[in-house]
Amino acid sequence: MTDRPNVQETAPAFEPVDVLGVGFGPANLSLAIALQEDLPEAGAFFLEAASNPVWQGGLLLDGSNMQNHPNRDLVTLRNPRSRYSFLNYLFEEGRLIEHLNLPLEFPLRKEYAQYIDWATRQFQPQVAFGARATKIAVAEADGTPEYVVTCADGSQQRARSLVVGTGRTPFVPGPFAGLDTPRVCHLTRYLHTVRELTDKPPQSIAVIGGSQSAVEIVLDLAHRFPQARIVNYVRKFGLRLKDTSPFSEEGFFPAFTDYYYRASRASKNELDAYMRPTNYSSTDADVLHHLYALIYEQRLDGDQRIFVRGNSEVRTAEPDDTGVRLEVEEVHTKDVSTDHVDLVILATGFRDLGPHQGQEAYPALLSGVIDRFQFDDEGHLVVEPDYQLRPCTDGTPPLFLNGLCESSHGIGDAGSFSLLSLRAATILDGLRKQGVV
Repeated sequence: MTDRPNVQETAPAFEPVDVLGVGFGPANLSLAIALQEDLPEAGAFFLEAASNPVWQGGLLLDGSNMQNHPNRDLVTLRNPRSRYSFLNYLFEEGRLIEHLNLPLEFPLRKEYAQYIDWATRQFQPQVAFGARATKIAVAEADGTPEYVVTCADGSQQRARSLVVGTGRTPFVPGPFAGLDTPRVCHLTRYLHTVRELTDKPPQSIAVIGGSQSAVEIVLDLAHRFPQARIVNYVRKFGLRLKDTSPFSEEGFFPAFTDYYYRASRASKNELDAYMRPTNYSSTDADVLHHLYALIYEQRLDGDQRIFVRGNSEVRTAEPDDTGVRLEVEEVHTKDVSTDHVDLVILATGFRDLGPHQGQEAYPALLSGVIDRFQFDDEGHLVVEPDYQLRPCTDGTPPLFLNGLCESSHGIGDAGSFSLLSLRAATILDGLRKQGVV
């Protein structure tokens, strides 16, 4: 990956821009492309906390794929003629014909990370890398309210509108919350963590969660540490096959986003329960079958080292000098067992916006301005169809959420590429309606 210029080299003068994006992952990268292609006269700038961002850098596992059609990329659904498409990336890199000959249904995750890096590098003049936003406020300049975003180094940027695309907050289950130990890591830090364990390989590992990532991590650990005992703790009965029915996949159509948005909260909950296996707590058949066959072969050899413990929930976690002691409850019988492991990987996903357990009411970065925006009677932040937060009073500049709105817009906003480019077009239309661009 190419090194990025730091914030001191790229930060603009303290003059307001039309659009300021906080975060420069795929969501705001897609918006930057839409602005360049459809409204090049707009003044846009972006702040990115990482000095050298790598998309899903903690999960670029050997052999792992995208689980998404390659044409659901940064641009194609919005503009099939865009030069920023995955297809054009392959062409410019001289790999198009070779890639088309791959016996794979979906692109490798590593290759998609390189595609995102390729597109990101083309926007370097518009991005301050290594600029971690820490505070957002509203101030008036010549009678016009503007956002003022302060970064960790004290630098500030003003803007007429704000688009927050920082990604969702990792979900850390209660027993692990607040633990300060390198022996527990969220999946976002998986590769960074295990690569540091070569001097003293772990002999026992717990993986918490029943997602695709959980199974991929178990398989990677089995390859990386073949002598280790690996236990996958799953709250449900077992590991579930992903729902890949084309009828269910229509949840990733823009028409479903509109339908979901208009539904009542009770109907949204019902739709969520049906749609959940298309993206959460479920696994593609290839990796699921690989894991099951591997466990079977280990049993055949009389040397089982991988275990899947269903109906199991970790109740307490206590780190010590040699590892982490877990107290695990069987969710139906209430029997309690203990385990002691060298390492715990939390494949537990991310928090959605909402008032309930496991959610967060609003992105923490908005704490300084959140009283300017409306919540509904159930405690959900009110997000308009164009992803703009609904203000309580006049005088609040437009603020949009990019990639954070699954609870209001449905499964298509679930952190995947499925509707990424169309969401960028919707936000761009919202900026136009507000007269910002």
